[in-house]
Amino acid sequence: MNAALGTAGVVLGTAASVLGAITMVVGLRGRRPSLLRLGRSYAWLVLGGALLATFAMQSALIGHDFSLAYVARNGSRSTPVFYTIASMWGALEGSIILWVLVLSCYLVAVVRRFRHRLDDPLVGWALMVMFVVSAFFFLLILGPANPFTVVSGAVPLDGPGPNPLLQNHILMAIHPPFLYLGYVGFTVPFAFAIAALVTGRLGEGWLGATRRWTLLAWGCLTIGIVLGSWWSYEVLGWGGYWAWDPVENASFLPWLTGTAFLHSVIIQERRGMLRVWNLSLVMATFSLTILGTFLTRSGVLDSVHSFTESPIGPWLLSFFALVVVVSVGLIGWRGDRLRSPGSIDSPLSREGIFLANNVAFAAFAFVVLLGTVFPLVYESLRGEQISVGAPYFNRMTMPVGMTLLFLMAVAPVLPWRKASGELLRTRLLWPAVAGTAGMALPVLFGARGTAPVVAFGLASFAAAAALRQIVLAARVLRRERRPVLGALVGRANGGMVVHLGVIVLAVAFAASSSYTSSSQFRLDEGQSASVSGHEVTYLGMNEPRVTRQKTVRSARVRVDGDQVYEPALNQFPNATQTIPTPSVRSRLIDDVYLVLVAPPAEKGGSALIKVIVGPLVMWLWVGGAIMAAGSVLAAWPTSRRRFEPTPASEPVGAPSTRSESDDTLPDTLPDTLVAP
Repeated sequence: MNAALGTAGVVLGTAASVLGAITMVVGLRGRRPSLLRLGRSYAWLVLGGALLATFAMQSALIGHDFSLAYVARNGSRSTPVFYTIASMWGALEGSIILWVLVLSCYLVAVVRRFRHRLDDPLVGWALMVMFVVSAFFFLLILGPANPFTVVSGAVPLDGPGPNPLLQNHILMAIHPPFLYLGYVGFTVPFAFAIAALVTGRLGEGWLGATRRWTLLAWGCLTIGIVLGSWWSYEVLGWGGYWAWDPVENASFLPWLTGTAFLHSVIIQERRGMLRVWNLSLVMATFSLTILGTFLTRSGVLDSVHSFTESPIGPWLLSFFALVVVVSVGLIGWRGDRLRSPGSIDSPLSREGIFLANNVAFAAFAFVVLLGTVFPLVYESLRGEQISVGAPYFNRMTMPVGMTLLFLMAVAPVLPWRKASGELLRTRLLWPAVAGTAGMALPVLFGARGTAPVVAFGLASFAAAAALRQIVLAARVLRRERRPVLGALVGRANGGMVVHLGVIVLAVAFAASSSYTSSSQFRLDEGQSASVSGHEVTYLGMNEPRVTRQKTVRSARVRVDGDQVYEPALNQFPNATQTIPTPSVRSRLIDDVYLVLVAPPAEKGGSALIKVIVGPLVMWLWVGGAIMAAGSVLAAWPTSRRRFEPTPASEPVGAPSTRSESDDTLPDTLPDTLVAP
């Protein structure tokens, strides 16, 4: 029953996607508005097919229908319901169902948002592209990644359950959906970029139509990456949160190019510049989501995050190549109409710094992409396996990260076109003072090392510049008797909040990666040890706790004579290796991270306990939360006039005369006010 129901949903989604794409093409080529309006009904059918497939898979997982091969491989009667539901995206085939579900929701949301403009060719071509992407992923489910195949032979009575690492923390159920909301969400700006190239409407209209969609995707991807780091920190027992794992990098790459696009798009809207660059960034971001999907789900990488080897690798790689070829071809075709009417007047201008910012992000993405893909290329050419580890990434990305912090500090205080030396001295005075203090204070408190101290100084410099902008905006609003909280709302104001989140995260990363202490002790009951001024006392072992899911052996460890923490080892029935569950005392200053490495060999014996003290780790998660809040504030509607799409008759060579104006205060304040 579940197999038939799920297959019916996939067939419905596939047929609706293909018919929707064909209907849009015929309607656009024949200029038949009735067909274009008809296309929206197919979007609802695509969503219906995805919901039906999702319902069938969840019904099979929760109902323990082991006649489905996917459930037989990933389900178990002993797995709690919460993790049983999450196991749909814990393995290859089920994760593609989540992909098409998210994509179909975006498709319907676009249809609803532009329901009064469905006969507009720009919207029509964008929907056609989304239908094509949807058809591809439905075909994956129908073909090489079919989760509704039935087992051959006798139906098993039980299954092994999900990977133990994927059922040992609640974040595993939350982190992947946010990543998918980010990954899949970049389909919307990609579709509108393709539509702009096809229709020749290369002004700024398509940017305004997709700005909030891009912010939504970027914000969700940011949350997903931060939650993934938190999961790694809480589950894997190594005391870290980012290891430059290839699959971590696969999600980080589109984040980098998406961040660059969100910055450079402001230049195009303001000055009509960087059109080819912005289109290239959108195409690159979407292409990298497909490449990331290939790296994660093809089995070519050896990673705790990646799935086993699967037959969908060639499909994803072929689709990635198709996206790249079509994107480059369309940009080349429209190259003569993409010339920018303006130019950068001076490097010391906001557009000059934004361009430098984009170059830095592009360099960052190239370094990460090279380190991630090079081992695969080398193995395919030489037949030998090599690895590119954290030392390469840390050494190559550190200078770029420092540069980005500096540019983040300078950009908000610069005016458009050109800045005078006197203006720079006036506006950078207090941020420079803050930066100097940010370097001096850590040294006074005993911090050592050039790189982290410089990072603290640049972060303080950038934070002061961002706060200056928010304070100036608040003053203007107070003068106009408008709510001062409006200084946090709007693209540029919300962007300053995002900058503050990045700065908090950068400081926490610099501190935790440079000043973490780690020691391992074999302790008898009642014995204590000290690490970085913290005392840990081993109090003994708890009685083993046996559940249907796992057997838990936990130790009792008192930290600094206060609260007792219980690091544990978990033995799952179908796993040969024990899975650690660290116990962490988190404070604003530092984390004390406890890992039970080995329990006593006999009752009352000594236990091997690892203690890691990491400064400011909690601020990583705080910084991520601030970034997420800032992205919401940046997308929040303001009282200014809403965006009006560029009409088909607007000259494509001229910069837009309309503005979304969410950045009015920050764009005009530096040109009219100076810091007190």
